[in-house]
Amino acid sequence: MRISQAFKFEAAHRLPNVPQTHRCHRMHGHSYRIELVLNGRVDPQTGFVIDFFEIEEVFGPLLRQLDHHCLNDIHGLENPTAENIAIWIWDRIRPRLQQLSAVKVFETADCWAEYEGDEP
Repeated sequence: MRISQAFKFEAAHRLPNVPQTHRCHRMHGHSYRIELVLNGRVDPQTGFVIDFFEIEEVFGPLLRQLDHHCLNDIHGLENPTAENIAIWIWDRIRPRLQQLSAVKVFETADCWAEYEGDEP
């Protein structure tokens, strides 16, 4: 079974490693959407792969760290591309959510990155 839970936050960032002529080199903001995808068996007792409230509990502290902040100021996100944000989230929540199979980071409705970990 595959389940997903989405979260939203607002944040500013700039991409320091692109040319100065690139529009993303300047400070700007996004309405981000994060999707956490988990795989696992349905527990016959609870009927859940995992309780959505448990996912919220694990991701909540990170969400508060990201929401309405400048992402460049967060340790580990000095170059806050969608790809790097996905890896940053994965690295912090995978130890507590072993069923995590993907982190999707949407910068816009049309642009997103998906990370499934480095494991084969």
